[in-house]
Amino acid sequence: MNRYPLWKYITVAVALVIGFIYTLPNFFGESPAVQVSSAKATLKVDTQALARVESVLQSEKIATNGIFLDNVGVKVRLADTDTQLKAKDLLEKQFNPDPADPQYVVALNLLSSSPQWLTSMHALPMYLGLDLRGGVHFLLQVDMKGALTKRLDSMGADLRSLLRDKNVRHAGIGREGERIVIRFRDAETRDKGRIALADNQPDLQLAEQGEGSDLRLVAALKPEAMKRIQEFAIKQNITTLHNRINELGVAEPVIQQQGADRIVVQLPGVQDTAKAKDILGRTATLEIRMVDDTPGALEAAQAGQVPFGTELYVERGGLPLLVKKQVVLTGDRLTDAQPGFDSQNHEPAVHLSLDSAGARIFKDITRENVGKRMAILLIEKGKGEVVTAPVIRTEIGGGRVQISGRMSTQEANDTALLLRAGSLAAPMDIIEERTIGPSLGADNISKGFHSTLWGFAAIAVFMIAYYMLFGLISTIALSSNLLFLIALLSMLQATLTLPGIAAIALTLGMAIDANVLINERIREELRGGATPQAAIHAGYERAWGTILDSNVTTLIAGIALLIFGSGPVRGFAVVHCLGILTSLFSAVVVSRALVNLIYGRRRKLEALSIGQIWKPGITTPDKAAGSAK
Repeated sequence: MNRYPLWKYITVAVALVIGFIYTLPNFFGESPAVQVSSAKATLKVDTQALARVESVLQSEKIATNGIFLDNVGVKVRLADTDTQLKAKDLLEKQFNPDPADPQYVVALNLLSSSPQWLTSMHALPMYLGLDLRGGVHFLLQVDMKGALTKRLDSMGADLRSLLRDKNVRHAGIGREGERIVIRFRDAETRDKGRIALADNQPDLQLAEQGEGSDLRLVAALKPEAMKRIQEFAIKQNITTLHNRINELGVAEPVIQQQGADRIVVQLPGVQDTAKAKDILGRTATLEIRMVDDTPGALEAAQAGQVPFGTELYVERGGLPLLVKKQVVLTGDRLTDAQPGFDSQNHEPAVHLSLDSAGARIFKDITRENVGKRMAILLIEKGKGEVVTAPVIRTEIGGGRVQISGRMSTQEANDTALLLRAGSLAAPMDIIEERTIGPSLGADNISKGFHSTLWGFAAIAVFMIAYYMLFGLISTIALSSNLLFLIALLSMLQATLTLPGIAAIALTLGMAIDANVLINERIREELRGGATPQAAIHAGYERAWGTILDSNVTTLIAGIALLIFGSGPVRGFAVVHCLGILTSLFSAVVVSRALVNLIYGRRRKLEALSIGQIWKPGITTPDKAAGSAK
């Protein structure tokens, strides 16, 4: 009656072993580290950089606890913070000899101290939030006026192309504040221009001004268009910030919108505030320019005589390239970039998608420059890098562009990523900055750990005193619940914050409630005259419905917090919902497996160690506390 089949015992045992393995990394803590990553979009950190880091540290006899290369860069684990600072200064001097033009990002970080055998099993510790790990908090103000100005400047170029395509002659187009002013010499031409703009630019409100020979058409963005541009600016800035923060190797950064025009950035574990500010403040833009292939011009530029209107760059492979200063297209016109293959020769390629205005401009440029080279540059802090410089084979229309030739699959992936990363849609200013030290985070962890520990101990003492052996079984089941919860958070790589620790403490109190229901149901069956074996079976079977109902209603509340909450509320809700799921398994399956192991094989069971059984009408118990027939 009270025996589990072998597969159930094996399931519980395997779950406990897996829970122990994935909980273990959280007890090893973190060690100070230095990270070397690329500061240039076109510069990759590879095994050569790894060997260079090893050589530099060995030459200065700096002991390390491990050096490895991952998708972010080279990471060096060190013994203490003094060695960390010394290694950071040394690597900064070696990798960035020119501080004004840094090639690499050398940043301080914290890495898990888990042994290699655990890491190889992907057993990693939970991410810790800013309040537990320390780090930096930034509040960024997005310049919405700047976003609109940038869009109006881009739209001015669109209007020139549109009026040229429609054969509408104008006397000049310029931006005046938040309006675009188009001048005409006669009313008939202005009317034609108005019709053309109304048909092709639905986001603009048009108004006629002036008289005589000074006729103007004033175009302003509609309110709904302005709102859409501002929302897009926030979203694009958040995406770009994500791409940049990857250089710091921050585990689970928090980047989210606050209000209409602000972005909150939290970087747990980052100790180098200046480096974080530098990376967040970058202003990279994408530009397409033509290559100057005039005979002798490149040689003259290399000799120091750069022709007027050109700039000298170095393309992939180290070859010099002379590029014209005139920008024919910017990254604002690029909507997507994906790696792929050339349909004709099946070589790796990058497929670009342009918006309608960009497609029209690109068609004109490629038609006029067949056989010439076109350079795609990434401009950052006033300095540019050539991402690629393909040859224009034919006129390209339709907004679909393919870049191919002398490119590996990895290079195609990297190029597509660079082009997709784009730039900030609007300027941003840091209006609030807070730094939380690791010591404060350690203090928060200590307080949270001790509060959970003492809460667990109080529950365990009460359960064992009140339910005796069944109380001990309930306590073991509660321990397994805590094990499963921490293991699950680690496996999901969830971020634990102070509200999360509060949710763990609350989960312990709620989880033991299921065992109280089971134990009281068993007592009730014994009071009704059931045999001990029948009481165990009925207690678990009849308490299950009540346990399920109570946990489902609590889970609904947790899911509501998860959906509608934000920040600390969501952190609490994640741990709360996972704790409900683990408590159902531990309180019912694990505890019954233990009860079945202890009592299941006894045919003539006369008593259960479940505390005093009070029977109706009897004021003095007929048995000693802890036994029931």
